[in-house]
Amino acid sequence: MSTPREAEARIGPVGALLCRLMFLAICLPGPVLLAVATTLDPARSPTDFWGLLAGGVLVTVIGGGFGAFGWRLVTRSRRDARRLSAAGVAATAEILAVANHLGGEDPGLELRLRISGPGFAAFEADTVRPDDPALVPGALLPAVVDPVDRLFSVRP
Repeated sequence: MSTPREAEARIGPVGALLCRLMFLAICLPGPVLLAVATTLDPARSPTDFWGLLAGGVLVTVIGGGFGAFGWRLVTRSRRDARRLSAAGVAATAEILAVANHLGGEDPGLELRLRISGPGFAAFEADTVRPDDPALVPGALLPAVVDPVDRLFSVRP
């Protein structure tokens, strides 16, 4: 059976469009610099040409990487949301343990959960949530699980 995986944060259609446009904009400056470097008329000095060419290649590689990563993240979020809405079953997530989570920009709580429901064997998984005094061991949270591959989403 597959390893449990928490669904990516849900992004609506408008948010997905805006994110994709932003990631596309991140990808564009590099190819523009390359086009400028190769089509300048009249020809610039060799220093200008090589500087624009090197800058164009560097910005294309870096911007393309960030753009592709972001595009993939948005696509995965939308796919996870569709799968959970189509095949997800209601489940219950019991908090087994709570620990402080200091990673990233937003500190919060790392929760160890036991997720159970009809149509799949109970499993344990970890998630990070914003700090909330109601998140204590023994508390029950609503969840949705795709029983086939144990994709899950826990609602606050």
